[in-house]
Amino acid sequence: MSSRGGSAAEPMRSRVAVPALYAGVALALIGMLAASAPASADAAPVPRLSARGAIVIEERTGQALYGLDPNRRLPIASTTKLMTALLTLEHVRLGRIFADPDYYAAAVDSQIGLVPGERMSVHDLLLALLLPSADDAAQDLAFNVGHGSVGRFVAMMNTRARELGLVHTHYSTPIGLDTPGNYSSASDLVKLATFLREHQPFFARAVALPSAVLHTGDHTRFLTNRNDLVGRVPWINGVKTGHTLGAGYVLVGSGTRHGMTLLSAVLGTPSQSARDADTLALLDYGFAEFRLASPVRAEAVLATLSVSEQPGVHAQVIAAGTFTTVVPRTTRLTTRVEVPQQLAGPLRRHAVVGHVLVLANGRTIAAVPLLLAVPLAAVSPLTLAGRFVTRPPALAVIIALLMVALGLALLRRERARGRDQVGPEAA
Repeated sequence: MSSRGGSAAEPMRSRVAVPALYAGVALALIGMLAASAPASADAAPVPRLSARGAIVIEERTGQALYGLDPNRRLPIASTTKLMTALLTLEHVRLGRIFADPDYYAAAVDSQIGLVPGERMSVHDLLLALLLPSADDAAQDLAFNVGHGSVGRFVAMMNTRARELGLVHTHYSTPIGLDTPGNYSSASDLVKLATFLREHQPFFARAVALPSAVLHTGDHTRFLTNRNDLVGRVPWINGVKTGHTLGAGYVLVGSGTRHGMTLLSAVLGTPSQSARDADTLALLDYGFAEFRLASPVRAEAVLATLSVSEQPGVHAQVIAAGTFTTVVPRTTRLTTRVEVPQQLAGPLRRHAVVGHVLVLANGRTIAAVPLLLAVPLAAVSPLTLAGRFVTRPPALAVIIALLMVALGLALLRRERARGRDQVGPEAA
């Protein structure tokens, strides 16, 4: 364990994905792994980092695999532009043309050399914002999306941060300069990057580009991604760099291997090489030590049950949704189906009739409801009566009753005949 407060495999937040078909069915997670699995003799050591704050998570579940002061509020430099990009994508079309405001970036700032009044598409401004991290593109977008007010745009940034639950984040600039009140945390940055990748396809494509060409504006421009891991490391596919004197070197990274995507963030590293090394250390650790698993999949038939009073009829039971989680590679996942031995109608389609438990090394971590695949009709009273009277005990009782009734009828007949014979003799 790192001496600086790092922690491996923080409590996981697994996901049960429920199709729209099952929107009315609640999926209960009745337990979670509260700590990492015991380290094996050949387990990879946790990353040794130079960062002041760091985290690595699995994208689909949001589970944190390792953290170093992940909630510490730190300056974030140009990773601020992640929120600038999100607001732009949520408020305007990519084909919209913006005129550059009267803004001149400092000579040391990253920029694409926009001049006041120059007209460029939102598409190209976003590429300039995300790849070379152009400050003049950020100012252009903030001014125009904010309807002529950068201050209004910054207020929109903070509102959106609260809506997304970024509790360690506050903005005072759309660019990421070292201004008071502009900060975030490693955990908030990966949360924001995950949201962008999931909801904004243009963003996901853009940050995976090693270079791009801008065709709008006064002249053609050629861009290079400041995230030098993109293109250099085949499985790296994002996300955004940042650097100021106050923030140090910052990088939100992402990578995909064997169907699993991890996101990382490192804040406050001392150099570009340290930034890249920390990012690769986090991602390599996550891929080496953890795996993505879906032990229960939506609509999988997990049991076939007999039906009361309906010989030969069987009802299939299916999983209500997919349960996906990330576990250490040494963890053994198993499932246990818990349903009644027999069902009785009437039952509607998708009635909850049991659940399947997911166990990690024998410990329950989740329960997914099991549903009836097709409706189950009730047996009619006439059918039940017919089945009752054809059973041997019932037949014996019925025959006995018939014999008693017949005997009584014969007895009454004999008595009536006797009375008829006595009557004429008396006369």
